[in-house]
Amino acid sequence: MADIKQLHVIKIGGNVIDNSENLYHFLKDFTALKGHKILVHGGGKVATQIAETMGIESQLVDGRRITDIETLRVVTMVYGGLINKNIVAQLQRFGTNAIGLTGADGNFIRAVKRPVKTIDYGFVGDLDDKSIDADAISRLMEAGFTPAFCALTHDGEGQMLNTNADTIASALAVALSKHYETTLIYCFEKKGVLQDINDEDSLIREIDPIRYEELKKAEIIHSGMLPKLDNAFTAISCGVKAVIIGKADELSTLQKNKPFGTRLSK
Repeated sequence: MADIKQLHVIKIGGNVIDNSENLYHFLKDFTALKGHKILVHGGGKVATQIAETMGIESQLVDGRRITDIETLRVVTMVYGGLINKNIVAQLQRFGTNAIGLTGADGNFIRAVKRPVKTIDYGFVGDLDDKSIDADAISRLMEAGFTPAFCALTHDGEGQMLNTNADTIASALAVALSKHYETTLIYCFEKKGVLQDINDEDSLIREIDPIRYEELKKAEIIHSGMLPKLDNAFTAISCGVKAVIIGKADELSTLQKNKPFGTRLSK
């Protein structure tokens, strides 16, 4: 039996995207990673800034953007255009043959508009276990391309949808774990999950589901980190080998087989 191929699905946070020097170093390290890889990015801060210049107010509830039609136009321009194409151009510079994508391209990621419950999130897409066309994405990678997905999907009826980039990364990792030994990595500005948010040396190296419940009860993990970790543990239970949360500028330590960030396990 042939060796199973490895895949890294890596999501980068806004703080990396906002700083051109950080982004430069991150994309260089990303290029150095061996094997198949997929990059997923958002770009919320840039979208907020550009929306402001256009007189469009950004509304966030629990860190999630309410996407009315004006906001959808902005995020489509910013995520799918400005940020995605800059990232692709940089990756080409380093020798990664990247292809910039939304979920609509190739019909790779099809979402469902989030139903209205207590809050109407507008044109926001939710994913299910049939959203990702893993076979088509796999063919793209086997042809030598590295996908760079932005945080946009579509509903199959001509409607673009704003979709959480963490969720896209998790869904891609789960779907592709049937083809590859998949590691999902969330890169952002902190070293990983911290015992004390103000102390970079308080890194928690490993978390399993029992420890996660303890950290939630003690309110050490809260707010924006909760959806990230919920997604991560769902991914692990659905076939992803490992999930790592770490600092973008330490990605190169993965190449050296050194511990990187917080590793989540069964």
